[in-house]
Amino acid sequence: MDEINLNETNLFDFKKMTIKKTISLFLFVLSASTVSPGRTVTVTVDTQQTGAPINPFVYGQFIEHLGRCIYGGIWAEMLEDRKFYHPITTTYNPYGEGKIGEYPTIINSPWEILGDSEGVSMVEEDSFVGDHTPALREDCGIRQNDLAIVAGKTYTGYLWIKSNGSHVEVSLGTHEERESISFQVNSEDYQLLNFEFSAAPGSNDADFEIRVIKGEALIGTVSLMPSDNIRGMRRDTIALLKELNAPIYRWPGGNFVSGYEWRDGIGNRDRRPPRKNPAWSGVEHNDFGTDEFLDFCREINTEPAIAVNTGFGDPHSAAEWVAYCNGDSDTRGGRLRAVNGHTQPYEIQYWCVGNEMFGTWQLGYMQLHHYTEKHNRTARAMREVDDSITLIGVGAIGGINQEHDPTAAAANRGWTRGMLESSAPYMDWISEHFYSGRVPWDDSGKLETIEHVQLLKTSIRNIVDQHRRLQPSIPNLNGRIVPIAMDEWNYWHRDYVYGELGCIYDLADALGVAAGLHEYFRNSDIIAMANYAQTVNVIGCIKTSKTAAEFATTGLILKMYRTYFGNIPLNIVANHEPYDLSIALTEDRKSVTIGVVNPTDESILVNLELIGGILNTEGTSHSVSGRERGSHNRPGFPREVDMTTVQNVDLSHGLAVPALTSSLFVVGFK
Repeated sequence: MDEINLNETNLFDFKKMTIKKTISLFLFVLSASTVSPGRTVTVTVDTQQTGAPINPFVYGQFIEHLGRCIYGGIWAEMLEDRKFYHPITTTYNPYGEGKIGEYPTIINSPWEILGDSEGVSMVEEDSFVGDHTPALREDCGIRQNDLAIVAGKTYTGYLWIKSNGSHVEVSLGTHEERESISFQVNSEDYQLLNFEFSAAPGSNDADFEIRVIKGEALIGTVSLMPSDNIRGMRRDTIALLKELNAPIYRWPGGNFVSGYEWRDGIGNRDRRPPRKNPAWSGVEHNDFGTDEFLDFCREINTEPAIAVNTGFGDPHSAAEWVAYCNGDSDTRGGRLRAVNGHTQPYEIQYWCVGNEMFGTWQLGYMQLHHYTEKHNRTARAMREVDDSITLIGVGAIGGINQEHDPTAAAANRGWTRGMLESSAPYMDWISEHFYSGRVPWDDSGKLETIEHVQLLKTSIRNIVDQHRRLQPSIPNLNGRIVPIAMDEWNYWHRDYVYGELGCIYDLADALGVAAGLHEYFRNSDIIAMANYAQTVNVIGCIKTSKTAAEFATTGLILKMYRTYFGNIPLNIVANHEPYDLSIALTEDRKSVTIGVVNPTDESILVNLELIGGILNTEGTSHSVSGRERGSHNRPGFPREVDMTTVQNVDLSHGLAVPALTSSLFVVGFK
């Protein structure tokens, strides 16, 4: 793909380039579907041989306070360390050894001192939030660099400031052109000042300044967002999330939750304390807490699933979190929620009791026989608050990535069995996690495309097969089958382009996710939920720059299947590898949907022999494809991989699937 500098390319030329590349990709997919196939695959299926209905929760998502998933991805705040967790010092070195990529990790204060190096000090007494507040003397200020602004876009912000008499100026822009706003401040308490900028010049190298022109001032908390934010959320990211239409989101972790104090994330957002992220790098601002997450879920019309802290947390805190979310207004938790502006209970149904507590890397890790007791105590406390909730216990039947980590393998051995033997009455579902691909602990080269595409479905099948053998052998289950919540799954690669763990997903990854979905469909009787990790940036299906958002290749697959695939799976007995096929009836049973993954370099023709019905000779084809295995998308640039829909496709001679393509056909019955 051509490199494009948006600052040097006018909008008209960029639009022409986008249209040209989009038409080119469409014609490539269309022409590939009409060439002579390299092979014909015949599939026989009986419309009466159906599996259990597919739970829509297999299209779930998982977001964690890690890297640029929340802050810089979903949340619209532009400023790093807006609550001054890091002390501002005379040594300006926010990135440590150097700035790598667009989203480097902040390890020191991102605020640079302007003027006299001694003109800024950190004051602990009367701190606005956290341990200290910056005090600015006359003719001094602070500046945050490395901001991106879009020409003509409006930016709004505010700061809390205290001064007995000062003239303060805030500004946004570049060294060449900037907009400034002045305030006179005279208040014995912290005062809120609002401001708005209209960014005339677009730039990826803008900055924001706060200067004290006269007098002295304490700067409490500061914020800057694009004015089109949706109650603090990025409009561009939210638009893609609505297209993705995932039916359930798991939050807040992940390893993060084992050190998370949920009470830090409620109340006045500016007064919530900043913390060191307990599991990952950077600062946890506590700007996106329980109420923000549930507002996010309402905005994108999805079901929330909250994971409670069974690492450093305790049963009482978990129960209080349930009470805050689900308690009536006359309860302690309900009253606290009402004080924070939410009088009606949230009625959260799904709760994960802990995260990966089998892992030695987990905060609060303990031996299995100790953890089952903690799980049971936590579950009892939560159900005493609300006995209608669905609880998901921590499982590890294969052990996450055991083949790469012998220590974890030894620690995990027997974990799922132990949980089912000791804690089954205190859970409704049991979770499993897995990641495949070029993970951080495996620096081997890329697999061949066909092998790579099979990784996810093989992991799913291995986990499911182990459960099918294990659960009937446990006497205390009395024949009960505990459904699986695969609430973390994905490929995991290097290099990290989109911040911490922010890898690129290419066309081969997209085909593998499609094959993984097929495996979930084949096991719809035992898979209750699957949460793709971790939605935005990180190892996510949506990637953002500071000013744009885009579907990764895997996001297009998830969107396509969620939108068009049926929910009543039909059994396919034969194995058609290296291709992967899945067939389902629509809910009204008026159409058949056929998913075909072709990871080879040749197009194929699929002949469908249907028992129990006659299909129309025309249908609709939806395809995700690109020119080569490594094709991928970038925010702000034309797509290399896209989804193409063709109506009224002639299917009388079979279903044509181009090379390196995931196709989904929708065909009605006559």
